[in-house]
Amino acid sequence: MGSDKMSIDEFLKPLAVDPHLLLDLSREMTSTFERLCRDSGDQFLPTPISESIMRAGVDRTGGRGGTNLRVGFVELVGARTSESLTAHCIPGDDARDEAASRRVNRLLEQSWPIQEHLKSQNSDMLFDWIGSRIAEVVHNAREASVLDSEAGIIPMGITFSFPMEQSSLSEATLMFMGKGFAITSDLNLGLQLLKGYERNRTPDLPNIQVAAISNDAVSTLVSFIHQYPAQPHQKAAMGLIVGTGCNATIPLKLGTLGAKKRRGSVSVTPDHGTSDLRIAVNTEWSINGSAPPLRKYGLITRWDEELDRAGEVPGFQPLEYMTAGRYLGELARLMFLDYVAGEQGHLLDKLPDRLRQRFGLTTTFISHFYPDSPKGDMVSQLKKEFPLLTKDDDGDLVEWTPKLAEALYQIAHAIEVRAAGIVAASTIALLKCAGDIAPVSEAVANNGVAVTELAVGYTGGCIQHFHNYLADTQRFIDEILDLDFREAGKQETPIRVVLSPCHDGGITGAGILVPAALGSRVVQCE
Repeated sequence: MGSDKMSIDEFLKPLAVDPHLLLDLSREMTSTFERLCRDSGDQFLPTPISESIMRAGVDRTGGRGGTNLRVGFVELVGARTSESLTAHCIPGDDARDEAASRRVNRLLEQSWPIQEHLKSQNSDMLFDWIGSRIAEVVHNAREASVLDSEAGIIPMGITFSFPMEQSSLSEATLMFMGKGFAITSDLNLGLQLLKGYERNRTPDLPNIQVAAISNDAVSTLVSFIHQYPAQPHQKAAMGLIVGTGCNATIPLKLGTLGAKKRRGSVSVTPDHGTSDLRIAVNTEWSINGSAPPLRKYGLITRWDEELDRAGEVPGFQPLEYMTAGRYLGELARLMFLDYVAGEQGHLLDKLPDRLRQRFGLTTTFISHFYPDSPKGDMVSQLKKEFPLLTKDDDGDLVEWTPKLAEALYQIAHAIEVRAAGIVAASTIALLKCAGDIAPVSEAVANNGVAVTELAVGYTGGCIQHFHNYLADTQRFIDEILDLDFREAGKQETPIRVVLSPCHDGGITGAGILVPAALGSRVVQCE
């Protein structure tokens, strides 16, 4: 590793993005997503949840990185009958920062980090631990009189932030997990959770029934649709997660999926037929099927490749390595060491050991590392996080300098901007794949009608807290759309895509799906 001595701006050129590049990337991603819909076995995974089920809560109320385990009760407020339903969630991020909508109450919720030893052990140990946490919350619900003492069976909704194959809404088979988990694939998720709970259930606690299982991106979309106050010209169209990992979910027409993906059953509302059926699709867009467009436009740099080679499964999730919180700090570390090697090579072996170790620089640290940060000036932050206690060859103390601090900030900023551009281009591509954004050639002038607004419900600590990740993503979305329509000779952009918060969607969505599932009917979609 090493580089010729150069300015930081020159050093960062491989990460540069602009609206023209991102528009080209978005168009290529659209074609790639359409192909993955048809052919991929591990991306664009259908769930047995119809769009009518996802929007059912709206009709009833007259309105509109697996890193943690969360368990709680979800109460839906404003329906014909309020229901308290157990829901547990292992989201792929650690967002905590907004209360649920007034239409959804979360009760007795608890959260626990999933320790590394649980990730690396066999499935029985992990699910036994999960079962004990569920039993703990159910016991607390009994003590607090939230749960009827006569309740014999509690319907439960489950959100799991990993790829799954589903033949019905209440059944799921885990695929390869990643994110440091050693559990093998092909596990029956619902059965494993029931076994874990039974091993920890005391005689006074009720049984549980798995009513609904979904991926965390799917649950985020379900929650977003339920809570988003849509007007006639608005639509809650897509769920987006950019936390520890990066993923998205969107309803797609059944016909866009390959024949093998259309097998099985789908839950629909009692009054909904099978014609023009749209189902929730968990894109898993960060997996390697999305890599060709990134390579075509030179977005995968030597630093990305170095990060990839050192991973648990090289080549598995290239888009995630470039956009998600688990990896962006490590990417910054690799780039910073490379820059130091070219700029001040004599300092490289004097850096703290932690800064020379994998994941020694966290995304959390660089998220708050910028001029005028409330954490303090950048040199002071470096001195506190990575003390330099060595001396150079002349016996002088080696210290962090403003130049090195500025270089690390510029590296972190360039990583964030590129990540925002990739997420923006992928978001536009997915909305086009779903038909929510029609081909530009078919667009017509608004003629005074309000611009169609597509809302994308986002969640995740990374997009919220890493520099201007959220604002830059929205800016790039706007610029891509404007440029797309201008290139087609259109005087105005008839559609707008808006990022809207949907925090805690994993656990809320799981709770919302339970009554929808219990009141649904099943149709065959072959």
